[in-house]
Amino acid sequence: MVSHAASPASTGGLANAILDFIGTVPASDEPRHRDPVGRARRIGQSVKARAALASGTLALPPGPLGWLTLLPELRTVWQQQAQMVADIAAAHGRHAELNREVMLYCLFRHIAPAAFARVVQRQANGRFLIRPASAQVLRGIALKIAARVSLRLAGRGATRWLPIVGAVGVGIFSWYDTGRVAATAQALFQHPFETTLDAADPELPWVLVIDADVRPDPDLVPSLIAHAQRLGLDALSV
Repeated sequence: MVSHAASPASTGGLANAILDFIGTVPASDEPRHRDPVGRARRIGQSVKARAALASGTLALPPGPLGWLTLLPELRTVWQQQAQMVADIAAAHGRHAELNREVMLYCLFRHIAPAAFARVVQRQANGRFLIRPASAQVLRGIALKIAARVSLRLAGRGATRWLPIVGAVGVGIFSWYDTGRVAATAQALFQHPFETTLDAADPELPWVLVIDADVRPDPDLVPSLIAHAQRLGLDALSV
């Protein structure tokens, strides 16, 4: 069972699941906060507790039945973490900047930091450089993440044979893991992003650059893209 969890086939399936998961950015009801750092810390503490409870509860069924809860547990924690990232971004007044590259980085940077070398770079001045990534680049990142996640799933599967004790361990791990996601999101959103044409992946057909001071309605972005394509533009800056 352990070898199956870490097989290439399951890794490819996990990579597809990761890419599907980041395809939709969660909405947030969190208002912009006067103290976004403090608010982000409280959001993180709350979600860490919920993630630990969810993981520990789903890890309670013993033996083979417990193996059936591995993927539901994983998806439940991802959903909680993704909503947390969206709420932290909103607390900073930057939810509109939350795209698939940023969400992928926040959720999984702590698992495979080297995988993001082509997409996210931190400059000497503390600003982050976000590179728009092609589907091929994103899939490469997702495969590296999935390989690490497969190993984690194998370890979690082993805990299913240790009722109660295993569930407590899984809950503690999810608490710690969610804290690392929160720390990544907080570090990212308290600095402005910088996206330039020079930073774009050369495989992309075109690039949309949004100035850091501009906060367009998310529904406006597809219209801008369609307008650029009708005009035959390779890039559009707003």
